[in-house]
This record gives sequence, structure tokens and C-alpha cells, in this order.
Amino acid sequence: MNNLHRLRSFTALVETGGFTRAADRLGLTQAAVSQHVRHLEDELGPLVIRRPRQIELTPAGMALLNYCNEIELANKRLKLRLSDANAHSGEISLITPGSVGLALYPLLLGLQQSHPGLIIRHRFAPDPETRDAVLNKQYELGLVTLKPDDPSLVARSFLEEPLELVVPAGAAVAGWDDLVRLGFIDHPDGQAMATRLLVRHFPGNPGIRNVPCHGFSNQIALILEPVARGLGFTVVPRHARQAFAQADAIRVIECGKPVVDTLWLIHRAEWPLSARAVWVLEQLKKMPLLNQRQIGPWREGG
Repeated sequence: MNNLHRLRSFTALVETGGFTRAADRLGLTQAAVSQHVRHLEDELGPLVIRRPRQIELTPAGMALLNYCNEIELANKRLKLRLSDANAHSGEISLITPGSVGLALYPLLLGLQQSHPGLIIRHRFAPDPETRDAVLNKQYELGLVTLKPDDPSLVARSFLEEPLELVVPAGAAVAGWDDLVRLGFIDHPDGQAMATRLLVRHFPGNPGIRNVPCHGFSNQIALILEPVARGLGFTVVPRHARQAFAQADAIRVIECGKPVVDTLWLIHRAEWPLSARAVWVLEQLKKMPLLNQRQIGPWREGG
């Protein structure tokens, strides 16, 4: 069959949607990528329909893409079998929501300090990006807030993450009018989280959209900074609040029965977790942060 360089060019073309982007990803010239695809088409027939700023696969192209995925899957399994003997060395790749990531990343670095052969690769991302990164084999492990129904993914309950109403330390909050006076510090999930939590504590409230917005940040580590400065209140997951360094500058308002998100650990279903991933998950299970709720053992069939 065709050499791997041509197949990689074809796969990159499909994933990026264009010859220039595929060339940039592979570090090749556009002419080289075009030549690779042309050689494949000389052997297999038309593979892609070229349109302005996009491509479309022909049936032959779809068949070749499936073949490329099968080769990549076989290579992945081979590498796991050949390089997985030592659970304390090699790369651990994890992609998570920002809040729990703030809590997990220092724990992972602690494991790396104890076992210098480990390499920690971690990224903050929302659910859709996390799901795609695991499906596309860019990360071995992911955490998402919504359990996926894709049969290509295994999803296991990992831990629970309560939402919290956080106000400046000196703020008096006895009713909805106090929140209106403080103003809301928004973030990408802020209004959805605030709606879910505040309906419990302030039933019949007119809604978070009727509270003045006093700021916005899409950086999970910075959302509580304006709260600490007295500029407003917000609603964030507990792990984000626990990771905030200025604990004395903020206060959590008790909201009765907690509103809790379940975080789901996901990985590809077609192959077992690496020994490194199993070992790291077992170590994390022993730590106080993750003693709330987990399913184990982490090995397949557990």
C-alpha cells in the first residue's frame, strides 16, 4: 500500500480542510501535500472534491480515511504494548475543565516530582474540545461535565463538583437586592451556573440577566480576582474557589441543598488505558480532593 508520508498528508488534509493548513501542520510545502494526494488519486481514483476554501471526500476518500484510522489505531496499540512496561515513566496527557484542572494540575506535578520519568501534558478546555481531543487521539484522558453517548468513548463517573455563590469577604448578602447591589462577575458558564444555583437560594428571583454585570473573564484563575476586590459576586465550581490564593478576601454564601455537577472521565474505547494512566488515576484516588466519589478499579473490565 502507499507509503505513510502520503497517507499522513491525506489525513492532515481531511482534518484541516485545506492543502495550506495541512502543509503547515506537517511542516511541508503545499506542493508536497498536493503531490502526495495526487499520487494516491493516481492509484485509487478521485479522493477529494476541491471547493473554494473547503474539500469534500468522495466514497473512495472515505474508504481511504477509514484505512488511515485503522493504521493509526494499530500503531497506537503497538506503541502501548512496546512502551508501557514502566508505569512511572512516559507521558500522561489529560484535558479538563478549568476549575477541576486548577486542582488536579498541582497534584499531577507532585507525582512528576516524585517520579521524574513522568511527563505531564495538561490542557484546559470546554466539553466539546475535550471530547474531540480524546476522539482524535490528541489526549489519552479527558474530563467532561456531560456524559457522552459516543460508543467510541468510555465514560466513568470521576468526581462531583458543587457550585458555590462567592461574594467579597465583607459583603452582607441577605436577599436578592444585595446581589443586585453587588453586581455579577460573569464568565463563559457564569449565567448558566448562577441560574441553576440561585433559584435554590432565592426562589422566584427575576433572573441573573436582571443583575448588573460588573465584569467578565474567560480565565478560570482570574474570575475571583474582581470578587476579591469587592467589584461583584459570581458563581463558580468549588475547585475554582479552593484554588484561589486570596481565600481571606472572599466568602461563600450557603445556599442550602447543593447543586452538583458530575465530572466524567473519558478515554477511547478501542484500547486499554496505558499502565501510566491507570497508575496515575490510582494515585489521584488516594488524595483528599478525589475521595468524594469515584469508580474503580480503572483497568478495563473493572
